Amino acid sequence: MQKIPVGVLGATGMVGQQYIALLADHPWFEVRYVAASPRSAGKSYAEAVAGRWQLSRGYGKGVGDLIVVDANDVQSAVAAFKKGDCAFVFSALEMSKDEIKALEEAYAAAGIPVVSNASANRWTPDVPMLIAEINPHHADIIPQQRKQRGWDKGFIVVKPNCSIQSYMTPIWALMQEGYEIKRMFVTTMQAVSGAGYPGVPSLDMIDNIVPYIGGEEEKSEQEPLKILGSIQGGAIVNAVGPIVSAHCNRVPVVDGHTACVSLEFGDKKPSIEEVRAIWSKFRALPQELKLPFAPEQPIIVREEADRPQPRKDRDADKAMAVTVGRIRPCKLFDLRFVGLSHNTVRGAAGGGILNAELLKAKGYL
Repeated sequence: MQKIPVGVLGATGMVGQQYIALLADHPWFEVRYVAASPRSAGKSYAEAVAGRWQLSRGYGKGVGDLIVVDANDVQSAVAAFKKGDCAFVFSALEMSKDEIKALEEAYAAAGIPVVSNASANRWTPDVPMLIAEINPHHADIIPQQRKQRGWDKGFIVVKPNCSIQSYMTPIWALMQEGYEIKRMFVTTMQAVSGAGYPGVPSLDMIDNIVPYIGGEEEKSEQEPLKILGSIQGGAIVNAVGPIVSAHCNRVPVVDGHTACVSLEFGDKKPSIEEVRAIWSKFRALPQELKLPFAPEQPIIVREEADRPQPRKDRDADKAMAVTVGRIRPCKLFDLRFVGLSHNTVRGAAGGGILNAELLKAKGYL
């Protein structure tokens, strides 16, 4: 089939680079428009990322010759849209939240759909925050979003915080089987790539752990409630639980966010064997639709006592799977386990691409 032309906003940053690299051989999408900060505008993409490219894989054929546009110049994107070079954009913008929110809304108002990695619109009531295996039905608020904003073809969809994806799909799989989760205690060990480039100074990270990531604990405690919420009256209303208590730490790992999780169930409690079986067999809409970026097995269960580990497990199933292990009873609550996901693929650009595939399959792109 003819590929859909797409743009990447913030194309020179860490997440933007992942979008460019992951889309290099995508069967549905082709990067034809790149935008970044004013200092990169006017340069070829190859010139703009020279000395800054952080990935082992390169960018796709022809992308290096694309001229970078100022991301603030919405009308250039509109012109590209009219020429057939930009049907929608992936947003990996690195600006203040207020600036990102206003700019994403400007693109949507101009008729260009926005599939965002940024946090600025995660709490906008009519903007769905998608994990494709958990709440794909939240995309169905898009017609109401357009109507409420007076937008024609444009809309905004976001993905959630990278760290919660190391445990949200396993949690959802248990809930789908009828097990209420009342409370969760989560300790995350988050990779330095999550801070972007140049990110955390090396002297802060080498031989060290930083027990604070600004805003991360609040995101970890609140975003699951929107993901598990429901569409009511043109807005997404949060679920009432589970209650989440999070400790978020930056650790000297390049890629891969790890979470140690303890769960308290309601009256119905699964056995360890049942949990393993539920996670091993879990499949959802992206797998049914065979979306290109959907992992064949969304949750991979490791039996070894010392797994998952970031270096060994972060790239599992296109780096889009959640790997779990150390599933055992909890002396404080009921069950504990360790979850791991690739933060810049599943937790960022890959998750955004999967959301776009879902939106295409649902007819919104």
